[in-house]
Amino acid sequence: MRAIRGAARAYILAVALAAALCVLPALRPGAGTSWTTLGMLAGLYLVCELPGRCPFFGSSVPVSSGSFFPLLLAAAFLLPPPAAALVAIPGSLAGRVEKPPAAARRIWRAAQLPVTVWAASSVHSLLGGPAALGGSGPGRLPELPYALLPACAAALVFSLVLTALDGSILAAAEQLPLRRAWSGLLPRSLGPHLVHGLAGLMMAILWNSSYGPLAALFVLLPMYISCWVFAQYHREHGAHRATIRALVQAVDIKDTYTRGHSERVGHASVLIARELGMAQERIEVLRFAGILHDVGKLGVPTRVLRKDGPLTPEERRVIELHPEYGHEIVRGIGFLGEARAAILHHHERLDGSGYPYGLTGRRIPEFARVVAVADAFDAMTSTRSYRPGRPVPVAVEELKRCAGTQFDPQMVRALARGLERNGWSVSATAVTADESRVPPPREGGEGGDVGAGAVRDPVRPRPPDGLDPGLPDRLR
Repeated sequence: MRAIRGAARAYILAVALAAALCVLPALRPGAGTSWTTLGMLAGLYLVCELPGRCPFFGSSVPVSSGSFFPLLLAAAFLLPPPAAALVAIPGSLAGRVEKPPAAARRIWRAAQLPVTVWAASSVHSLLGGPAALGGSGPGRLPELPYALLPACAAALVFSLVLTALDGSILAAAEQLPLRRAWSGLLPRSLGPHLVHGLAGLMMAILWNSSYGPLAALFVLLPMYISCWVFAQYHREHGAHRATIRALVQAVDIKDTYTRGHSERVGHASVLIARELGMAQERIEVLRFAGILHDVGKLGVPTRVLRKDGPLTPEERRVIELHPEYGHEIVRGIGFLGEARAAILHHHERLDGSGYPYGLTGRRIPEFARVVAVADAFDAMTSTRSYRPGRPVPVAVEELKRCAGTQFDPQMVRALARGLERNGWSVSATAVTADESRVPPPREGGEGGDVGAGAVRDPVRPRPPDGLDPGLPDRLR
């Protein structure tokens, strides 16, 4: 407990005191607590938590995915509130804790869950839920569909209380504003908790039926397996995000001129993909492509990336290798899929004058054509240390002017529709490094074309198709 802030310690102790007050009535003589049902449910919850402590299972057991909440909600439906709150304590104290301080986290969980279950059980009782469940006696069938109302109300309260307590302890421990600490918690958890409530209702009905508690376990087992699979998916997805975040941070550290550019290209790529009607799975991979399109800069010498003034022909050739460097870096990352082709080909042009392979038209992969438009758009609209960003309408007009030669017209139109529909938020167009020292545009700095303006080369005539094919944009 000493490892956490004083405010967080005080909050944990306050919630622990509230939990004690919740369970105390069940311990009083004459309370009429059904110790058999309570003991069976508490034992089941404990058994579900113990595999997390076993080295054989290790981290494959879902801890925070809510895999055991159906059992806690079944207890809230079957028992009076004080007894239902007691069910959560043994498993909470015995479960695995992934992050320190372990003692404080166990105490918090053993205080938070009883309060949450007590609140859910109280609402269920107030709405007549126990009577609607029926029983093992003759003619006592569950009152469906009415039994769904108190069960769903209890699940809603369960979600509200749990997320409120989670957000509050986060605010106390991290000194965050409550609004920020609570942001997004309820929308993410409400749907799963309602599903858990329905599973808990099925368990409670079977428990009270003539089939008895054994039949209720047939609900728990598939729920546990499905939540285990769900937890494995989220763990893998988290590893993917961590991999991408590490690569992007490495690029941002090396090329400080374009910090934040990768995330904005990913955002613009998603706008285009949604207008094209892509499936959600492909949109996520395309977002990765936009974020990682410049990862090949890790193979380019820093002195070239940060050089002031025109690049020599040799330096331009080195810059033009960054798509191939990027493809080599990510080729072994299987989950990127089509994103690898976009990283390799995002500087190709429809007229064949791009690099690294001079592909033309539809031979350029679709993802690469999307990222090319998103990349150029952000390069024009972002403020950098050597020139201010262009207004969004001006950038869109420039893309339209170059459509058919450098950019795929379909992707340009999709971006224009996406910007009209969603706008380009301030956070999405945040300026990059050194924005506070933006000088007036240097002569030829904008040049009317994306390639020449971003590279900061001397004044040169703009080619008829818009963007100078000989100038790689080393700072995009």
